[in-house]
Amino acid sequence: MSDTTTLVLLAVLLLLAMFVLPQLRLRMAIPSVIRLFRQSNAVGIKNAKTVEELGLKPKSIAQAIFSGRNYKITALQVLKNANVIQGTEDGKLYLSEENLSNSKWKGR
Repeated sequence: MSDTTTLVLLAVLLLLAMFVLPQLRLRMAIPSVIRLFRQSNAVGIKNAKTVEELGLKPKSIAQAIFSGRNYKITALQVLKNANVIQGTEDGKLYLSEENLSNSKWKGR
């Protein structure tokens, strides 16, 4: 292979690693977070749980540097923005099955 071809292939792989892989990992993390809420019975306002109880506490800076990005935290934020995950006044979180059934993630 020529040097130009090698450089083009490396550039394509780099672009895939930067843009496509994070989106794929996020898509895999969203059903995982939904499943976590269901397994923890954090469905509905009466069964709301804290982030710590759900095991979704963000990592410290030092932990994040050595272990990489936690896509479950990003998935949690995406689901919160879509009102699938809602919060209580005291900071607990719960899964809204009604909003989930109206979202693009229904059936997950």
